[in-house]
Amino acid sequence: MIGPSSDAGELIAHLETLRSEENVAGMARFGIVTDRALGISNPDIKAVARLAKKDHVRAMQLWRSDIREARLLALYTAEPKRLTMEEARNWATDFNSWEIVDCAADLFVEARLDELIWDFAADDREFIRRTAFAMISGAAVHRKKECDATLLAWMPLIEAHAGDPRNFVRKAVNWALRSIGKRNLACHAPALALAKALAESPDKTARWIGKDAVRELAGEKLLARLR
Repeated sequence: MIGPSSDAGELIAHLETLRSEENVAGMARFGIVTDRALGISNPDIKAVARLAKKDHVRAMQLWRSDIREARLLALYTAEPKRLTMEEARNWATDFNSWEIVDCAADLFVEARLDELIWDFAADDREFIRRTAFAMISGAAVHRKKECDATLLAWMPLIEAHAGDPRNFVRKAVNWALRSIGKRNLACHAPALALAKALAESPDKTARWIGKDAVRELAGEKLLARLR
């Protein structure tokens, strides 16, 4: 039986027993890298994480396995307060799918490694740049007590990278803009203004990001909620 005392090897052995080749094939259709995947669903990995509990040193060992499920387990069981900037940067160099990125972004936001947002946005690697905007979105949604000024200070990054046509970047830039705009009325106005400006851009990608964000941010349902 796995639990808090289980080491990385024991947890990986347990994950191996949950392998599903059928699920591996399905994951590939959703753009998940499956070279080193066991085909275990996220809810099932989270169930293992609940039994294993947090253990930062063990999370580092799980990450080094290069197995998709072990890496997700590492992200779920790492200790945010112990996660260092250097560790986060090292992990980021291994990012190879949107799924890992979005899970890591939640951890980095919880660890309050905000400095990484600027660094990752400036990095030309697709999944590292995506991480910056997934972190902005995560901060907008999960940090209820965060000062609005913190979030609005990231808006120039959204504008600067709205022309990146790579699928996983443009979707994350759009996601970040919408998340800021949906936070509250104070954030809504500048986010909608930027969305409208991007919608008029001569750049095809920026135009798509802007129009899609305007569609949601100008909706009556959202405005009613924010008021």
